[in-house]
Amino acid sequence: MTEIQIRERVRAFIVENFLFGRETTFQDEHSLLEHSIVDSTGILELVSFIESELQVPVGHEELLPANLDSVDNIVRFVVDRQATDAP
Repeated sequence: MTEIQIRERVRAFIVENFLFGRETTFQDEHSLLEHSIVDSTGILELVSFIESELQVPVGHEELLPANLDSVDNIVRFVVDRQATDAP
């Protein structure tokens, strides 16, 4: 999966599940927590999505804002993990 495809899927998941289909002006670099797009339960939903849909396991030590607090961070995390986990 390319970085563009990952970004599109992550953004679509956020819009559908947290913004209830309403496209807003949030940018990919915006903090999902600071902009009240997700809460702590939402982070768990994002992790479940990353693991099941993007096939990237997320360890407890990886549950950090640097990995999960924006679309940009999530995409970077997934791309890095895919590169690390590639055979």
